[in-house]
Amino acid sequence: MDETLIIARSEGDIGLLPKMANRHGLIAGATGTGKTVTLRVLAEAFSRIGVPVFLADIKGDLSGLCQPGGDNPKVVERVKTLGLSDFSYQAYPVTFWDVYGLQGHPVRTTVSEMGPLLLSRLLNLNETQSGVLTLVFKLADDNGLLLLDLKDLRAMLQYVGDNAEQVRTQYGNVSAASIGAIQRNLLALEHEGGEAFFGEPALNLADFLQTSAQGRGMINILSADRLINAPKVYATLLLWLLSELFEAMPEVGDPPKPTGIFFFDEAHLLFTDAPKALLAKIEQVVRLIRSKGIGVYFVTQNPLDLPETVLGQLGHRVQHALRAFTPKEQKAVRAAAETFRPNPKLDVVQAITELGVGEALVSVLDAKGRPTPVERAWILPPQSRLTPLDSAARQQVVRGSILYGHYEKVIDRQSAYEILQSRAATAAAPTPPPPRERGRSAAENIFTSVAKSAARSIGTQIGREISRGVLGTLFGWGRRR
Repeated sequence: MDETLIIARSEGDIGLLPKMANRHGLIAGATGTGKTVTLRVLAEAFSRIGVPVFLADIKGDLSGLCQPGGDNPKVVERVKTLGLSDFSYQAYPVTFWDVYGLQGHPVRTTVSEMGPLLLSRLLNLNETQSGVLTLVFKLADDNGLLLLDLKDLRAMLQYVGDNAEQVRTQYGNVSAASIGAIQRNLLALEHEGGEAFFGEPALNLADFLQTSAQGRGMINILSADRLINAPKVYATLLLWLLSELFEAMPEVGDPPKPTGIFFFDEAHLLFTDAPKALLAKIEQVVRLIRSKGIGVYFVTQNPLDLPETVLGQLGHRVQHALRAFTPKEQKAVRAAAETFRPNPKLDVVQAITELGVGEALVSVLDAKGRPTPVERAWILPPQSRLTPLDSAARQQVVRGSILYGHYEKVIDRQSAYEILQSRAATAAAPTPPPPRERGRSAAENIFTSVAKSAARSIGTQIGREISRGVLGTLFGWGRRR
């Protein structure tokens, strides 16, 4: 596919080559300079060539993508100014998603699938507490105990805390303080609404990578106007989705067009206070996911919000205006200018502070993978409706989706909570233990009983379904089904 995806106009048209679009990108600029419109224009362009897109709707203003535009006089003016004779208003296929299940299909994963690394960040744990959480996951894995939702994790934490002496022999020291801290942070996560994210049916990533009957890529919109109020929950959710795409997709090298495009809005939240181990994993995923055909486009205020190791992998750059009132801001402008391939006709440092709304500095990769010289250009107007849908219209789209009814029905099958509750009830019964068990404490009996029962289940469906993604990897293990 050689058709260039035109996204901006300067002295001529500027666009992305589909075969280079999986080389990642950056959309940067101060608040109100046009980043969201640029994101929308890119999403529309990818959808037109049959590439599925994922994006988070932080401000609640992207739902109009599913209806044709014509509702905004500024778009009419931009079309006329740029001389877009072939411009037409169009609707795009959209699937709405929402962790809370209010404005779209529920998005869920299991505690086991997320794994201890991401969950530690979600719970804001220190290194010692993270080690204890990893121990809890290891014990659950070894004993075939599924951690599906937060009540499973609470049950495992209580079990490990109550049986610390027995656990210590095989798995290491567990302090009551660490267990208590994890439990308190778990309560805080539930208070933020994080409990809705864990359970079944878990999200099937294949449902993100769909095309419409007309061959257009599905634009998956995650409602995030409420989610963004819990920044770590938001960032961890998007990182989990990205890692799952990396884990699930086969190697395709450099395809004629991307397999999918992932927009990461408010990207600075991904890296804020992230431990080194997690940063290393993020950088690894960004570096390698390109070979899976997935392009990742970070949206943030300043390029310096991203680590250099990530920034250096972003081949496509759209830089909107930055403010430069203070010495720190002026330094940031100079640093942003240095990320572009120079253009002798353009003073990039000066231009960054002069750009109007909807205007940007643009550099893309050419057919040989080289950044083009930066150009000052106007971003094309979107073809879809800028005004958000009202609640009734949005629900009509949700209910009309082929996915409706699948994710809306919660499943609660037997997992760690039910098994531990059952074993505890059995141990509490007044029946005397068999002779070979005499002399053991009740806690020891529970521990032994759970281990024996779980060992028998390792070869069963439950045992096989314990899984962990690349960012949830435990001691280097990959996903297991």
